[in-house]
Amino acid sequence: MSSQRTALRTFAACALAAASLGMAGIAAAQAKLRWAHVYETSEPFHKYSVWAGDEIKRRTNGRYEVQVFPASTLGKEADINQGLTLGTVDIIMAGPSFAGRLYPPLAVSAFPFIFRDAEHQIKYARSDVFKELAKGYGDKSGNHITALGYFGTRHVTSSAARPVVRPEDMKGLKIRVPDTPATLIFPRALGANPTPIALAEVYLALQNNTVDAQESPLPTIDARKFFEVQKNISLTGHIVESLLTICSGTLWARLSDEDKKVFGAVMQEAADKAGREILAAEARLVQAFRNKGNNVIAVDKRAFREAVLKATRPTDHGLRQRDYERILAIQ
Repeated sequence: MSSQRTALRTFAACALAAASLGMAGIAAAQAKLRWAHVYETSEPFHKYSVWAGDEIKRRTNGRYEVQVFPASTLGKEADINQGLTLGTVDIIMAGPSFAGRLYPPLAVSAFPFIFRDAEHQIKYARSDVFKELAKGYGDKSGNHITALGYFGTRHVTSSAARPVVRPEDMKGLKIRVPDTPATLIFPRALGANPTPIALAEVYLALQNNTVDAQESPLPTIDARKFFEVQKNISLTGHIVESLLTICSGTLWARLSDEDKKVFGAVMQEAADKAGREILAAEARLVQAFRNKGNNVIAVDKRAFREAVLKATRPTDHGLRQRDYERILAIQ
């Protein structure tokens, strides 16, 4: 009887140990991923990052859990781009002008007036030229671009004393821009004084008159409340901006082919959903800003484009002329 009880205890202990190992195996099988971006929780980019994380978890049967860190929680845009290499983040959303620091040709899509409109940019996202640029970025950086979506069309806002109506009005204007070479092209070509400032710090810089102006899409102007401290909104439309979703090379290398398909499909779907919300917001915000008392100025965009192209060209900024011309030719 004693030996039977001993055997039962031994069996129970073994079963408990096996169960514990099984639970540890399940825990180890679930990878926790960090997704970082610089946008506010009220913006579509955050909303659909969270959606994408939930979808990835669902479509991989819980093998991946994604935690989204918004609003520069894990650093400014330059920081999170670097974080892909350092291993501090697994997934980011970033503009091509920031990603282009590692592979300059990728930033060609931020050259002023390269896109006619949002539809042109969306066609570029499906084009061979973008696929080639994305591959070039991957080869150089080791990271992998999974999606490109519409971020918004950038316009100039300025203080009450400095309305921008004509290209000449940009001369001497102290204007905040993102801290990338590509975003300096437009203001410098028109004689402005571009001042790189991180997005999270722009409102205070405008409020304190550290700069006279800034440039960003209408939904960003709305979400960041720039309209409160900038009377004029000039519809220059100088950059039709995109937003990339990028996985670190370490993460991408360890995904199975099946999981790569899941990540790519979900992230592109999220980018498309966010882009559609941005387009809808842009359609209503012009009148909404007028209703708030802002001076919304419909400028002659052709005059701005001609002034920029007279002053500079893509090859002056390390961009390839053939990429520029191929994008222009997309119909």
